[in-house]
Amino acid sequence: MATTVGDIVTYLQGIAPLYLKEEWDNPGLLLGNQGDPVSSVLVTLDVMEGTVDYAIAEGISFIFSHHPLIMKGIKAIRTDSYDGRMYQKLLSHHIAVYAAHTNLDSATGGVNDVLAEHLQLQHVRPFIPGVSESLYKIAIYVPKGYGDAIREVLGKHDAGHLGAYSYCSFSVAGQGRFKPLAGTHPFIGKRDVLETVEEERIETIVEGSRLGEVITAMLAVHPYEEPAYDIYPLYQQRTALGLGRLGELATPLSSMAAVQWVKEALHLTHVSYAGPMDRQIQTIAVLGGSGAEFIATAKAAGATLYVTGDMKYHAAQEAIKQGILVVDAGHFGTEFPVIDRMKQNIEAENEKQGWHIQCVVDPTAMDMIQRL
Repeated sequence: MATTVGDIVTYLQGIAPLYLKEEWDNPGLLLGNQGDPVSSVLVTLDVMEGTVDYAIAEGISFIFSHHPLIMKGIKAIRTDSYDGRMYQKLLSHHIAVYAAHTNLDSATGGVNDVLAEHLQLQHVRPFIPGVSESLYKIAIYVPKGYGDAIREVLGKHDAGHLGAYSYCSFSVAGQGRFKPLAGTHPFIGKRDVLETVEEERIETIVEGSRLGEVITAMLAVHPYEEPAYDIYPLYQQRTALGLGRLGELATPLSSMAAVQWVKEALHLTHVSYAGPMDRQIQTIAVLGGSGAEFIATAKAAGATLYVTGDMKYHAAQEAIKQGILVVDAGHFGTEFPVIDRMKQNIEAENEKQGWHIQCVVDPTAMDMIQRL
């Protein structure tokens, strides 16, 4: 059986569940059909026209990117524009595009864990608390033989996520009883006759923000005219792991040695830095991408060095005021390490599942900011 877009999506959502995303973000399957076959995956930080052209030339059918191809609502698709040309090429060549953005930032083994690994930090933990979200249990009653269809649609809409596990549910067999009344069109039974039906009760959990979507999707495939289901609010809440990571070096370094270490560990040709240069550095906070707004948070967490990207002039002032050394290793420099890790992850799952797909890192990927 051919590996499908849906197979890859299910795996990726297990690595970086969508509930970990920030409210403003737009990760997930952004282009493509869940049922389309996949023979090869291209892993990249950004989807640019060069990425798309490479994918077409190499016959690649699935692109995984960290930054979403589509972030906000599209009001027009003009094929004489940069984005419009990309959309046209992707659609005409049946190339699916999936993004894991802030959910991959927070996920275990994601952007910030990989960044912490490169810096050889120990005792790593989040330093920006995650957001708690209400959880609900839904119990759905379905006639025998139709449970798999219900479980599949629940999983596709991100119900049943428990940690690093997806498609989680519990089922028990039982009997349902009902009498169809006048005006009904029963899927099973006859009007005015009490029916006893072998049924299955399917239970799973879902975040409050996705509850409406999951129920709508379930109702669309349920065979009954009037499906029976229960919704239970749960006492426990789901807390995202949180953005950023905090950890310690095995041996303290001087400020300048720590700056040099960041540059070497991330294989960079340059870094920028601001803040006091007379400290011993051991506790380090990291946040890949744009993290200058969390300078004070990193300081409050006990960090003497904060590694992030996109530091502007006034953020450098804040570093001096807070008394914390900040190294700007670039947006690209702090996030690209996870791309190699994602390639390794997909290759490992390919071997485990017997998908027989190829996975490559985008050779056109580059830091958008060039320097003399």
